[in-house]
Amino acid sequence: MKGTEKIIAHIQADAKAQADAILAQTELQCAEIRKSYEAKAKERYGEKIRQGVKTCQDNIDSVERINQMEARKAILALKQDMVSKSFEKACEMLVQLPKDKYIELLAKLAAQASVTGDEEIVLNAKDRTAVGAAVTERANALLSGGKLSLSADTGDFAGGLILRRGNIEANCTIELLVELCRGDMSAQLAKVLFE
Repeated sequence: MKGTEKIIAHIQADAKAQADAILAQTELQCAEIRKSYEAKAKERYGEKIRQGVKTCQDNIDSVERINQMEARKAILALKQDMVSKSFEKACEMLVQLPKDKYIELLAKLAAQASVTGDEEIVLNAKDRTAVGAAVTERANALLSGGKLSLSADTGDFAGGLILRRGNIEANCTIELLVELCRGDMSAQLAKVLFE
């Protein structure tokens, strides 16, 4: 039996050698597969990182553009507010002119707006009391043969006047005159204020 044992031992040794060879080859294949998948995983990881960085940068750029746009809008709103306040200040300054200059301004407005020379001058309550008679007298002097009269009615406006003949009115209020100048002068005023 010793021969059979030798044969069995030899067969077992060959089988073990073959199994070891198959196992070694399998381990090599597994290592190659693992190495291949690790390379693919690193490549995918790099792609994901680059994609994430690009997405973050796009988001940052978008937020930055929005912030710049909001800042420009805020600056524009502030500039528009300053221009509006400048025109409001112009109204205040015209209404607060020295009495003689204010009378002259109102008289010229009345004379220029007069068509027939016999219209009524409507002032606000304060101006009617303070300068009404002087404005009427000066306006008639500016018109040759003027017969303008001071209306008993008063208007609800800051300054200036309304020239009325029947149902027809010529609005010469300071607010309207400044507003009419606003379109032409806004760009010039903005240039002076902001450049």
